[in-house]
Amino acid sequence: MSRKILLIEDDAAAADYVRKGLSEAGFLVETSANGRDGLFLASEGIFDAMVVDRMVPGLDGLSVIAAARAAGIATPALILSALGTVDDRVQGLRAGADDYLTKPFSFAELLARVEALLRRATPILAPGDDRLTIGDLELDLRARKASRGGRAIALGAKEFALLTYLARNVGQVVTRTMMLEKIWDYHFDPGSNVVDVHIGRLRRKIDEGFDTALLHTVRGAGYMLSADG
Repeated sequence: MSRKILLIEDDAAAADYVRKGLSEAGFLVETSANGRDGLFLASEGIFDAMVVDRMVPGLDGLSVIAAARAAGIATPALILSALGTVDDRVQGLRAGADDYLTKPFSFAELLARVEALLRRATPILAPGDDRLTIGDLELDLRARKASRGGRAIALGAKEFALLTYLARNVGQVVTRTMMLEKIWDYHFDPGSNVVDVHIGRLRRKIDEGFDTALLHTVRGAGYMLSADG
């Protein structure tokens, strides 16, 4: 399955150069020339990595990444910038970026850094640990695909991570706090409803149209994935 990259870059020539190179390397690339629009796209949780120019209109790159982290968006992020002092790089990393590459840059280095981000974000699976089955729901962890009753289910990165976590704890109550800590890595206000929003989306995707519900709400406790009703 092709990985999806979000490119936030306002320089049309630079954006086209990076987009073309990443596409030729097998990635699906969506671009935004505006920081606010880029943050909106990032919030959809469908991207595997973000490449963000630091100086973009609407909302600068550091603010985009900081806002994404504050909203629980853990998508790996690489900053591109002409600002390359030690202080500049430290600011970028403290804003929540995972890597920082100064302009001008070699595309080969950009590609290698993106691939490294994706490797770090992808768990290493032991043989036989790459598939999970709950009733007629199947998860292929290597291909990052889900299906139910043979029907493919399109999931964003966060939705797939959340479903995988629930599947690994099948039959057990998983609290909102546990999900925030595991899926959003503490980058969150505990009062946020992000878990409930993602659970709602997930429930629509895996349960609607099927006779048996798999994703259950446990009142006052959390959620449970179970084929037993």
